[in-house]
Amino acid sequence: MMKNYKGVYSALMTPFKADGSVDFDALKRLADFCIDSGLSGLYVGGSTGEGFLLTEEERMEVFHVVGKHMAGKCNLFAHVGAISTDSAIRMAKVAEESGFDAVSAVAPFYYSFPLEAIKTYYSDIMHATSLPMLMYNFPNAGGFNGMLDVVNSFIDDEKLLGIKHTSQNLFELEMFKHLKRELVVFNGFDEMLVAGLSMGADGGIGSTYNFMPKIILDIYNNFNAGDIRAAQKAQEKANRIIEAMMPYGVFQMEKEILKNLGVPVGECRKPFLPLSDEGRAKAKEIAASL
Repeated sequence: MMKNYKGVYSALMTPFKADGSVDFDALKRLADFCIDSGLSGLYVGGSTGEGFLLTEEERMEVFHVVGKHMAGKCNLFAHVGAISTDSAIRMAKVAEESGFDAVSAVAPFYYSFPLEAIKTYYSDIMHATSLPMLMYNFPNAGGFNGMLDVVNSFIDDEKLLGIKHTSQNLFELEMFKHLKRELVVFNGFDEMLVAGLSMGADGGIGSTYNFMPKIILDIYNNFNAGDIRAAQKAQEKANRIIEAMMPYGVFQMEKEILKNLGVPVGECRKPFLPLSDEGRAKAKEIAASL
């Protein structure tokens, strides 16, 4: 019997201290905040977690700390994606040792690897540990648009759990749900959660879930209860907040909103720019509305 992975997951942010080092105490507080709010689990070390701005050692330590702190409390996904297969495998092994339920990986980027190289990358990571794989489909970030081919090539491999689909192509999301066997499919764009659910997504993994879990849960729970209009209303509420954040930098705004909610997580790492005074004022306003 496969574990139930359906639900809504925070793409966990990585808190930093003033000196730029990872703030592991704040990381544990943020994880508690998300799960105490009712979210299903945590997706750790992804885009929102500034994963590619951390060293491999920092990424592994984040897995270790979150895994130990959240043991038995929720579902945990570790994003181990990297350009280097060997690096991804090293991180996957630490995620396994740390008690994670599954690993996830974006396709290797920068070098325009051919399809066969990308398939081999996924196969190598999937079979390096006992953990199942949630492939991370994010064509806008990595430039790779062939995930349907990759997924189909592994459809008979029980190590393939599913897909995190961060794309506006909802036709493709629907196709992922209707392959030879059922996979777990998560919607990735927060502003399209109700649309993703309507096309068959099993839940969502999102960035703004860190600071507005209650609104996200309203979308998800109302949709599952069959109250589509209430789900749309909650989505509209989330989208007005996202729309207000976008001019200032989404990740910087999220961290500032969390600070205003009493969950300080520091600033983003360079080359992210510091938040403007106007952005700080807007973040305070959004936090007050929550």
